[in-house]
Amino acid sequence: MKKIVVLLLIISFYQCADNRENNNILPFVAVNETINLNLPQFINLQVPGGWSYSNGGLKGIIIYNVNGTQFKAFERASPHLPISQTCSQMMVNNGIKMISPCDDSEFSILDGSPLTSGVEYFAREYLVNRINNSVLQITNF
Repeated sequence: MKKIVVLLLIISFYQCADNRENNNILPFVAVNETINLNLPQFINLQVPGGWSYSNGGLKGIIIYNVNGTQFKAFERASPHLPISQTCSQMMVNNGIKMISPCDDSEFSILDGSPLTSGVEYFAREYLVNRINNSVLQITNF
């Protein structure tokens, strides 16, 4: 019986602690973007720590080169603000975090976690599949 109670507590803790999927502020939109790393607008993505903006999603996508082989992609719409606010499009700051200009809230560019006290939602992350050395496919399905 104790094992069941402990297991239920652990499950409920993980469900409350991670707000990656429970964001009901941002509506769903299908994402299916192909990124050619050889194009001039994506040249910064060829090096670790490089980042770029792309079309797609609700307000655009932030793409980040983690280590030369792994890439991350995040929605530019601030996860805690209505998309109707014109200032809710996040920007990259110093290549290490994403900032919402409405309230200066900050998010990690590595995992989308909120870095500002009081913000509970993670930045919406999209899946990145590396097709070959120069092409990324960004989706949410």
